[in-house]
Amino acid sequence: MCGICGEIYFDGQQASEQRLKPMLAAMQNRGPDDEGIWIDEHVGLGHKRLSIIDLSACGHQPMLDKELSLVFNGCIYNYVELREQLTELGHEFVSHSDTEVILKAYRQWGMECVQYFEGMFAFAIWDDDHHQLLLARDRMGIKPLYYAPVEGGVRFASNTQALLAEGDIDSEIDPVGLHFQLTLHAVIPAPYTILKGIRKLEPGHWMIVNPDGQIFKKRYWHLEAKRPTGETFKGEAVPQSEQEWVDAIHKQLKQAVHKRLTAADVPVGVLLSGGLDSSLLVAMLAEAGVENIKTYSIGFEDAPEEKGNEFEFSDMVAERYKTDHKKFHIPNETVLPRLHEAVESMAEPMVGQDAVAFYLLSEQVSKEVKVVLSGQGADEVFGGYFWYPLMADAGKKIDLKDRDQALQCFAPYYFDRSHEEWLEVINPQYHVHNVTGEYVADHLTEEGADEFLDQVLRLDVTTLIVDDPVKRVDNMTMAWSLEARVPFLDHDLVEWAMAAPPQMKTGGKHILKAIGRGIVPDEIIDRPKVAFPMPALKYVRGDFYEFMKSLLTSEAAKKRGIFNQQKLAELLENPEADNAFTAIQGSKLWHAALLEFWLQKHVDKTL
Repeated sequence: MCGICGEIYFDGQQASEQRLKPMLAAMQNRGPDDEGIWIDEHVGLGHKRLSIIDLSACGHQPMLDKELSLVFNGCIYNYVELREQLTELGHEFVSHSDTEVILKAYRQWGMECVQYFEGMFAFAIWDDDHHQLLLARDRMGIKPLYYAPVEGGVRFASNTQALLAEGDIDSEIDPVGLHFQLTLHAVIPAPYTILKGIRKLEPGHWMIVNPDGQIFKKRYWHLEAKRPTGETFKGEAVPQSEQEWVDAIHKQLKQAVHKRLTAADVPVGVLLSGGLDSSLLVAMLAEAGVENIKTYSIGFEDAPEEKGNEFEFSDMVAERYKTDHKKFHIPNETVLPRLHEAVESMAEPMVGQDAVAFYLLSEQVSKEVKVVLSGQGADEVFGGYFWYPLMADAGKKIDLKDRDQALQCFAPYYFDRSHEEWLEVINPQYHVHNVTGEYVADHLTEEGADEFLDQVLRLDVTTLIVDDPVKRVDNMTMAWSLEARVPFLDHDLVEWAMAAPPQMKTGGKHILKAIGRGIVPDEIIDRPKVAFPMPALKYVRGDFYEFMKSLLTSEAAKKRGIFNQQKLAELLENPEADNAFTAIQGSKLWHAALLEFWLQKHVDKTL
């Protein structure tokens, strides 16, 4: 896990260490163990290293191999097998790092090398023979990769902070990004961001930047959500019964955990929330024979309506598997001052209530380990949220190719506000057509899904999850130089889950509950699904309310003019009214305040 950056120019400009240095400084926490810069006339690459595999100097980046220069962020879990395969093909290695495997794989297969990689990755290769800059991002979008057109060239980096460091990026609000931000609870799908001048590479894509400025993209992975039609699926016999499907997916989950455990030369811990997903990860590690597993939990103050921790459940798992368990209880008076730090670490504005929780938990965990397993993705892959059955029921009889019908069965259960409400809330200078509705309708109705629920889960897994929980966990853990690995988003596991019969995709993670029965306490399996408890950001009161009000009524906010002042005043007047919450129970006041908070901190740089 690292931070990467670089630049390429087409107009005669030279790449500059003076520009790369501030970019690297903005990614310091992503890689505090080592730093490197490589420049060759109009091309420059920079790297911040967090040493996880091959801790020696042989893993230094940028890594060079004759005409090839590489910077890489992430982990290739099958690098040992690929190294052996490439050695048999005649390639020689001087390190034991997965970074060198990428270089040799590119030399052997070109950009089709990405098809061979199992893992999370974002990398850039300068190919001097072809005079091309090549960028790639993993299938699930676990590792971020941003880029920005600049005068005469293009820059790229692992976060927006690095791109904004130079000061010549267009930081005006992109109305398209704003529509997504306030409709899909802060999910802005690639290639868009909230800023006009910054874009991000789509998951499962690679991109070529030519010296004349032309950019070419290719999608190399497409997820299908269809029942297998032959006798085999991914080289295995197609399960014929529900139990066979459970067993097959259990096998894939064990393999996913094992990959992420063994591809490290440092200890691995688990972020244990007390829910089914993280509890299963502990159980999988125990099944793999791991002893003295390190687990970590965090909790907050209660609200009258809601508990602020799940310690009673995480304690059950810790006791069952005799883990080396640590709990951290955070009082509210500690949370508000630390919000500044958490937002400072956000590459994009994120409204998830658990962002600050992951930030504070990562601070403590990073004192003990460099790598943790986290349960992100399980709800989306295995149908854990309450809105999935509602959507499935609404979409039972629709034409799967009808965009309007698909959107009507999705939007009421998921969108934070209708397009009509968005137009009322947002000032006319930022108005656009219903870009979110069009995007969702287009992606729901893509080929390769058998039923409407298949379409929904595929959209969530390939798009919505990328710029919500996945990005959030990456940003908050890397703020403390902690690498988070997410086994539930192993692409092989995801493909198996998407192929499972539809009746196994409802009922709140039916498959995972079946896997967990007998290895996870029944109390955890059978309890109702709840969101990560962070009551102070759900029920906006007291100091939290006053802080949000001060942000939204500040001179900077008024000058920016995003929100209709009358609508904003109504929200501030009654932030807990029924219409002040979104369809999935998010606080509209927090959503607005967080956006303004992020803009003031990263664009205005006034906080």
